[in-house]
Amino acid sequence: MNHDRIIANNFAVKVIFNPARAQVSAGIMMQKLSLCLVAVAVIAMALVGCAAAADDTGNDHVIHASGTGNIIGTPDRAQVTFSVQTENTDVKVARAANAQQMNTVINALVSAGIPRDALKTTGYNIYPVYDEIKTPFGQKVKDYRVTNTLTVTLHDVNRTGEVIDIAVANGINQADSIQFMLSDELSEVLRTEALQKAVSRARADADTVAAAMGTTVTGVKNADISGGYSPVLYQNYQNDAGAAMKTAAVPTPIQPGDVTVTAQVSITYMFR
Repeated sequence: MNHDRIIANNFAVKVIFNPARAQVSAGIMMQKLSLCLVAVAVIAMALVGCAAAADDTGNDHVIHASGTGNIIGTPDRAQVTFSVQTENTDVKVARAANAQQMNTVINALVSAGIPRDALKTTGYNIYPVYDEIKTPFGQKVKDYRVTNTLTVTLHDVNRTGEVIDIAVANGINQADSIQFMLSDELSEVLRTEALQKAVSRARADADTVAAAMGTTVTGVKNADISGGYSPVLYQNYQNDAGAAMKTAAVPTPIQPGDVTVTAQVSITYMFR
């Protein structure tokens, strides 16, 4: 006998399949699944109904009212913008002349007590000026024009005319714009007053409507706020404005005018 021989026995596995019983089990599982889906659908519908009911409740017993408040104020800030413009056939000469002229203007303003940090360069351009006569080879460059724009911010609007006169006397030859505005502090004060007016008007309207319905305003649900103001702006695009002002012996009169600060509110009031 060979002890190293390994004898393997054959095993048979018998599987019995009952089609009728499988169909019954599948039917039971389908019924359970259908019941689960129905339950989920019912819960979802209930939640939607609750949300809709809550929304309807939130919209019941409210009055929507709006109001506007206007406050007129006098600007306490001014911005004057003007330019030095030079031309020459040589662009380097035009640039150098412009720089010298603008430096003279800046030094004169600083000497007059305008803080250097109140002066700001807001534009600088160099571009060619073409001859009006056209040739087969195109237009010929006649000159080069250099424009340096300076904006001066004033905390004393009464000095606006004086600043313009000093600038023109020292080389400014193009007037661009004058803008009168409110400081942040004054703007906040006037905006608060405008908001108080707007809210008072909205509440008065809500009280009137509630009284007409025999009810009383009990509180505020929400409120939206908007508003602001537009600075007073004067613009002058005349290139020869500086030359005309240089010949004037009378100081330049400048009146700032008034600005209107507006506030709007839209408020939802609750009543009972």
